[in-house]
Amino acid sequence: MKSRYCLKYKRRREGKTNYTKRIKLLSSAKNIIVFRKFSRTLLAQIVKFDPKGDKVLASTDSRELEKYGWKLGKKNLPAAYLTGFLLAKKSKNEKFGELIMDFGIICPTKGSSNYAFLKGTVDGGLKVAHSPEPFPDEARIKGSHIENFSASGHAKSQFSKTPEAKSASKMFEDVKKKIASV
Repeated sequence: MKSRYCLKYKRRREGKTNYTKRIKLLSSAKNIIVFRKFSRTLLAQIVKFDPKGDKVLASTDSRELEKYGWKLGKKNLPAAYLTGFLLAKKSKNEKFGELIMDFGIICPTKGSSNYAFLKGTVDGGLKVAHSPEPFPDEARIKGSHIENFSASGHAKSQFSKTPEAKSASKMFEDVKKKIASV
């Protein structure tokens, strides 16, 4: 007796790849900006499809922000914006044309770090198909929410090792200027 069960691809079973979404992205024949969140960092890549395997054309990681003076978390909203801005500035000499954003399996929400990253890439000069509606506020992108939380009394133990959190907006502006000069 023959089994009727059809086994799904391994990456689909593991929850790593949505093949329906991937086919739609690939059918556009445009380069893709891939944005992934990990437990402590953010990864951004510009990828071109190749039948033998995707080719990474440009890449950056939120840990690279330390070179420009970023001393706060590598996964928060300002870090996401700066990572997108850095990716755009690193690839400014390349001619990618219009790009498509790929957030992966997750479903991004309005005002999240995913859209802060997208705003960073757009402000950096990359042409990405987008709508400005889901972008976070400028105040949150600059890190004013981090300043407010670190100034509150119940957050003293959390920010005791990073006194720079009280001047997150100033640090954000300094890092952005350094990246813009690259």
